[in-house]
Amino acid sequence: MRLREASSLMTNARRMPIMLAMTDNTTAALRPEDTPNDPDRIENLCVEKGMRMTEQRRVIARVLSIAHDHPDVEEVYRRAAAVDNKISIATVYRTVRLFEEAGILERHDFRDGRSRYEQVPEEHHDHLIDLQTGSVIEFHNDEIERLQKIIARELGFELVDHRLELYGVPLSRETKADAKSTKKSTKE
Repeated sequence: MRLREASSLMTNARRMPIMLAMTDNTTAALRPEDTPNDPDRIENLCVEKGMRMTEQRRVIARVLSIAHDHPDVEEVYRRAAAVDNKISIATVYRTVRLFEEAGILERHDFRDGRSRYEQVPEEHHDHLIDLQTGSVIEFHNDEIERLQKIIARELGFELVDHRLELYGVPLSRETKADAKSTKKSTKE
């Protein structure tokens, strides 16, 4: 399956993903529809960390736990207010910041002028952002991971963490066909 075809299937998966081979055996996109979200995951993490859970925090935690995308605070507010119309945008901002500071949420800036959030993943993944639609495709590539470690080592560092965000626009059909035939010819 090609990247563009797969992008309509994926936006965000965080836990124990089922991988979908895309361009070769090492690149895979995460399929959220194959990984049901635990609606209590964030709330349980908060309780484990000793955080006080009000009813409004529980609603916000549940909204974030079931999200298959990378919502910004305004989108979290819209979803939470649909469940409890007494939740204010200020409460959502404070709660999201609290969850981020506790290491439960991760903040991303995908160059669209707003911070977007996802649960801290159990499995590492990188992001490809479609600049035309703003959709975010999560993927994992063993070769990229290996090269990053090599580069760090060559520069005298041990790699302890990284974040990779790729930004692109979809290839035209002709360019995809050319890339596919070039890839086949280089393997032969």
